[in-house]
Amino acid sequence: MDTVVVIGEALVDVVDGPEGTVEHPGGSPMNVAVGLARLGTPTRLVCALGDDDRGRAVRAHVRSSGVEVDATTVERTSAAVATVDEQGAATYAFDLDWRLDPVAVPTGTPLLHTGSIAAVLQPGAAHVLDAVRRRPPGTLVSLDPNVRPSIAPDREAVLAALGPVIAEADVVKLSDEDAAWLWPGRSVDAVLDGLLADGVGIAAVTLGGAGCAVASPVARAALGAPRVEVADTIGAGDSFMSGLLAGVLAADHGPAAADADDLGRLASLALACAAVTVGRPGADPPTRAELR
Repeated sequence: MDTVVVIGEALVDVVDGPEGTVEHPGGSPMNVAVGLARLGTPTRLVCALGDDDRGRAVRAHVRSSGVEVDATTVERTSAAVATVDEQGAATYAFDLDWRLDPVAVPTGTPLLHTGSIAAVLQPGAAHVLDAVRRRPPGTLVSLDPNVRPSIAPDREAVLAALGPVIAEADVVKLSDEDAAWLWPGRSVDAVLDGLLADGVGIAAVTLGGAGCAVASPVARAALGAPRVEVADTIGAGDSFMSGLLAGVLAADHGPAAADADDLGRLASLALACAAVTVGRPGADPPTRAELR
């Protein structure tokens, strides 16, 4: 398989939990890149990193999973301070520098993934959208909005930034919390309907411990999540995304042709990846061997 390109933030999660403060490499797109690589997909991460201890830690982390790093050099590596409550749920505060050199996506790239801060925060978001629009023919696009209202609190501005990417996307995954913030009052089915109407081939909404709902133009499915003892929820959605994309890349037809059986297989793989991740601290997605 040719190399998948992931464009987006790589940072350090500073986790302030009941047992003290620990630092883990993180960032939603970075986590997806690591998750894909651990599932056996060759992956290149296009990001921004400082020439500092945190930047070196991020590079070492992603390279240890086989991810190729293509980083724009910035003054400091970004950080997200995650506070974890007694139920394992995390809230975040950010120190960010999202600048990006222009990105050329190579011919033959099977998938271009982006999302979260990278898709909405300028000046880097402009280069993300340009890369999406200029991708080679045949390259699928995937998006995880993974909204961060503490960084971009203007809903209309976020929707304006995400809209052009959604219009190009073949696969979109978001959490129920993302959906409720972006489109208040819409049901999960209405959110899925809206994404499909925008031309998305596979749309998925994760529902925390309740599992997920996933749809294509020809089918729809809802699956429950495996039961697992939760360490924390950091990276769970990203792990779900990497599992979903690994399944899409392995399919013998495009996302829009996925029938009910296809959606069930894709969602089962994605939920299994997320279940492993929530069972251990930090964003630590599984390898293919761990899933077996």
